[in-house]
Amino acid sequence: MGAQKSIHAGKAKIDVNVDLTHKLWYALMVSPSRNSGSPLSLVIGSLCIKHPNLFGRSEKLDVLWDKGLLDTNISIAYRRPRPEWLSQQSFIIQHSISPEIRIHGVPINNFSQSGSGGVNLCRFSGGLNLNEPASSNWSSTTGIKFEHVRAVNDAGHSITRDLDGFPLTCSGRSYDSMAVLKQETRYAKADDRCFTRFSLQIEQGIPVLSKWLIFNRFKFVGTKGVKVGRAFLLTSLTGGSIVGDMAPYKAFAIGGQGSVRGYGDGAVGTGRSCLVANSDLTFPLGEMLEGAVFVDFGTDLGSGRLVPGNPALRRGKPGTGMGVGYSIQVKSHWVNVQLNYAFNAYRQKTVYFQISSISS
Repeated sequence: MGAQKSIHAGKAKIDVNVDLTHKLWYALMVSPSRNSGSPLSLVIGSLCIKHPNLFGRSEKLDVLWDKGLLDTNISIAYRRPRPEWLSQQSFIIQHSISPEIRIHGVPINNFSQSGSGGVNLCRFSGGLNLNEPASSNWSSTTGIKFEHVRAVNDAGHSITRDLDGFPLTCSGRSYDSMAVLKQETRYAKADDRCFTRFSLQIEQGIPVLSKWLIFNRFKFVGTKGVKVGRAFLLTSLTGGSIVGDMAPYKAFAIGGQGSVRGYGDGAVGTGRSCLVANSDLTFPLGEMLEGAVFVDFGTDLGSGRLVPGNPALRRGKPGTGMGVGYSIQVKSHWVNVQLNYAFNAYRQKTVYFQISSISS
């Protein structure tokens, strides 16, 4: 059950989306220290404010606030107009608090779910993004930002170590600071029968101060979609690696929806490197009904032991995993309803249920 409302104040637009769904099955998994008992603690929603002409020169201001059951995120983006042949500038400030289940979560139910490990991350970042003009099928974005990451427990107090006594940050203190230069290059090409997408992200930690993190982290995602008769085959390959200074929260987490389905978030493994392959075959079952079968595979390439504190070994994560399953999707002009059944290598079933609205 949800409610959405748009308000036009002058030239500004305010979108309010409140979801009153009480996810009781999930709330039962939350530790008592995180559950305040207030009905508002089970309300999720978002608030979006957009102003297209802040100072009368087409400056755009976007303010977004998201509230989940256990996490919150606030971002403010300011964009100045520039000629199309020049790079477009965006100033972005972001603050978020979220449980670090992917790295420090405890796999349960034969790795099909991940419970809380009592570690949360509070992130603050601010910086500048430059979007280069698109050339043919290529586009790129360059950004530089300052990032401050602090570890807190479920009560919101700063901590330096996890439940096993291992450091949560690279510095050994309750927080890490870093200046990050990020470059992302994207390629996209499509026709009536197929499409191809590829992206490469490279992050470089800059040693502005002696205690700031110095690292190089890259990640690539390649996706190919091809029509096979009336069906559609979608395959993707994701990989990455990191060298240099590293905190556990910088590791690559494998497992969960969008990675290896059938496993909890990060339940397959966490490593300095990763490789994940996904394949989905979708076929029509009716005018508004689609079916699909999928196969996922992921591995940390044996790099789990190279993560400080080796959280994957302490949580018993296997390091490699495969998930298979099928899904049913009902499409209409107003809403899409999708039901996924996924099975991991331990024959444990996981059900994903998703409802998404169609924006006009």
